[in-house]
Amino acid sequence: MMISIIIPALDEAATIAATLRELQPLRKRGHEVIVVDGGSRDDTRCVAAGFADQVLVAPRGRARQMNAGAVNATGAVLWFLHADTLIPADAADQINDAWARGHHWGRFNVRFPGRAPLLRAVAWAMNRRSCLSGIVTGDQGLFVDRALFERLGGYPDQPLMEDVALSRRLKRGGRPACLPGPLITSARRWERHGIWATITLMWYLRLAYFLGADPRALHRLYERQASGP
Repeated sequence: MMISIIIPALDEAATIAATLRELQPLRKRGHEVIVVDGGSRDDTRCVAAGFADQVLVAPRGRARQMNAGAVNATGAVLWFLHADTLIPADAADQINDAWARGHHWGRFNVRFPGRAPLLRAVAWAMNRRSCLSGIVTGDQGLFVDRALFERLGGYPDQPLMEDVALSRRLKRGGRPACLPGPLITSARRWERHGIWATITLMWYLRLAYFLGADPRALHRLYERQASGP
């Protein structure tokens, strides 16, 4: 079963090569890698060109970029990864095993690099919450049957919480496969802004979205926090 690995990117020249190198064994096995750039001002596209089957340009925004990648994908399964994520060597086998058990979508457990106890606790909480709620975040490498993804209309065109919105739709047909992975996800956001500050922001954003806040307003708040000192 062919997997199309779709990576939205924006100014990721410093990190994306490491992610793409980990994917080269999968390309040799017949899977494809698609990088969708959202208008980078650095060398992201040039770096990606040597490691990807397709390097596309789409309007900025993860949802739009991932949908553009899906339109151009040829695999039966779509797997969405962040540009700063490292995968386990058997990731494709884990997905295929989930398919054999009847799962048509799912995600991986995540881990942060290093041994910081608080970050290990954050990763544990993310993994546990996701399995209990059936909600998958972008860090967790959502994968989905392509036909199902298309039937649901792909990611909704919103600048934040697009992964939560899609998970809610997917849950109606069954809960996600929770694969052990782990994916190694970058801790740079947590380290730059502080772990407790980031936890507080993310929980606030999720609660506000659950209560009906406009994703565009939440995205503006997220961007202000991300660009702060």
